[in-house]
Amino acid sequence: MIKRNRGSILNVASSFGVGGAMNRGAYCAAKAGVINLTRVLAIELARYNIRVNAVAPGFIKTPLSRERWSDLELLKQTNARIPLGRMGAPEEVAQAILFLVSDAASYITGETLLVDGAFRA
Repeated sequence: MIKRNRGSILNVASSFGVGGAMNRGAYCAAKAGVINLTRVLAIELARYNIRVNAVAPGFIKTPLSRERWSDLELLKQTNARIPLGRMGAPEEVAQAILFLVSDAASYITGETLLVDGAFRA
């Protein structure tokens, strides 16, 4: 990317890097580190026209979260915490990623886009 003087790096953080969660100290700290690393790299790589951004998904229906969304009572509790009233789909995170790495976001760098249904709003 430096040789081409152009590029886009996309990091994956988590909404738990923006706000904490009980018994998730290491995870939350690690994801907060990803968010700050995104900012630092954006500053350091800007002179090479390399943009660095991150997405921070909230509750997304993936195989890793199957326990949460396959248990109807736990899903109901989770959905009640999300202002949009539902967990997100992987495709919704993918669309945010596609935007951030596209030329449509050519003047966006150092940002973390929360894809969480306003969970952290």
